Amino acid sequence: MNFNKKAYSAINDLISKEYPKVRLMIVSKNRPVESIRDALDEGALLFGENKVQEADLKFEVLRKEFPNINLHLIGPLQTNKVKQALKTFDVIQSVDREKLVKEISKNLSGLTRTKNFYIQVNIGEEVQKSGINPNMAKSFYDYALEQGLNIVGLMCIPPNNEDPNFFFDKMVELRNYINTDLLLSMGMSGDYLFALKNSTNLVRIGSNFFSNE
Repeated sequence: MNFNKKAYSAINDLISKEYPKVRLMIVSKNRPVESIRDALDEGALLFGENKVQEADLKFEVLRKEFPNINLHLIGPLQTNKVKQALKTFDVIQSVDREKLVKEISKNLSGLTRTKNFYIQVNIGEEVQKSGINPNMAKSFYDYALEQGLNIVGLMCIPPNNEDPNFFFDKMVELRNYINTDLLLSMGMSGDYLFALKNSTNLVRIGSNFFSNE
């Protein structure tokens, strides 16, 4: 599982030159430590992982060499994994239900690594996907703030095989309705170019950077 330095350089250069306010996240789920270290050697510091335990095992090692790593949880978070997640991740992007907010709030302290949170929005209102319904996002945002979570952004995964522009535009509208200062985490390997043109602040790219060669 090799890290594609050429692909990373090309996409990183594009974003740096044309969208300098956008951050590039490397999605490193299911990738070995050696491949992630190759990315770190190229100057990457922002990573996204889906599973708490996997991320903890890999990045506990890597942070000893690269203490400035910024690690985000972008996968679903079970309430029984909250304590560990708060110790492992700098940011949790998948806050999506009141029960989870309560558990996070109960375990937050000055000693927890996680300081910032995103609300995951089910922008396509798909039954099989996690995320808060867009119609409930404003009240959920207010609730999370009341419980002491520092909500800094919204995250989404648009439906497959549909025009991503439509859903990214809906996310911009939703952000503007809730709080114009919120960041938008949207855009992945297959649709990041559309997200860049639709005011995203952070793109999450994985498969473009890794190969089995």
